[in-house]
Amino acid sequence: MTDTATRFRPARIDFGRFAPEHFLWQRDGKVATITLNRPDRKNPLTLEAYAELRDTFRDLAYADGIKVIVITGAGGNFCSGGDVHEIIGPLVEMQRNSNMTGLLAFTRMTGDLVKAMRACPQPIVAAIDGVCAGAGAIIAMASDLRCGTAQSKVAFLFVRVGLAGADMGACNILPRIIGVGRAAELLYTGRTMDGSEAERWGFYNKLCDRDAVLAEAHGLARSLADGPTFAHAMTKRCIHQEWNMGIDEAIEAEAQAQAICMQTKDYERAYEAFVGKRKPAFAGN
Repeated sequence: MTDTATRFRPARIDFGRFAPEHFLWQRDGKVATITLNRPDRKNPLTLEAYAELRDTFRDLAYADGIKVIVITGAGGNFCSGGDVHEIIGPLVEMQRNSNMTGLLAFTRMTGDLVKAMRACPQPIVAAIDGVCAGAGAIIAMASDLRCGTAQSKVAFLFVRVGLAGADMGACNILPRIIGVGRAAELLYTGRTMDGSEAERWGFYNKLCDRDAVLAEAHGLARSLADGPTFAHAMTKRCIHQEWNMGIDEAIEAEAQAQAICMQTKDYERAYEAFVGKRKPAFAGN
């Protein structure tokens, strides 16, 4: 008999056999790794890569066995943003043809990637080295946690190509990470923030050696995956939902969220482990 919890789910990606076209995918138990993989050009995104990433993060809501996502780039760089020839060129052609419908379809599609990243229940850990610019900086920003290197270079470049810093939620999310004044500086100037500054400003959670940044991100991901993953998903949901709440609404929302978590077996396991003076073995239920 079909499990009641899954019988109404729409047809989605089969992550047991997932082989994406536009990035690498690797799974190690409860942790999955996305690697942007165009190292010869510092891993720029194409229209198809945007869409496949969007669909992947959307469908991760139905991937019960995957508890944490790591996202990184190949070849010593994270992501250089949208491909100049495969994205910016076609967008300029749309502008020349007064194709506002096409331009809006593109900007909404890129924004949908960030929405999907914020909505998926799995915490996302970004491992960042080298260039992290434009849409790459946005993907890093939209992740939950960020491990970076001193050699990395983060830049919200949109103003340099005549666009607003208001791209893919940057004016909403970035100030919440590093503060309004600092976010305004980066978005108005498009300047590069090196790794040490990124850590000092709170954009990076941890600064790592170049040869250790991915391992550090995976270590953090595994520690989260071995924890109370139902509760982690609830924490992520509350962080996202409470941005638009007043304090009284937020306290009530968290009261409801915590009461739900208190119904899980993990809560009972933690209590029994404490009483038994041992480390709890969480199962995510």
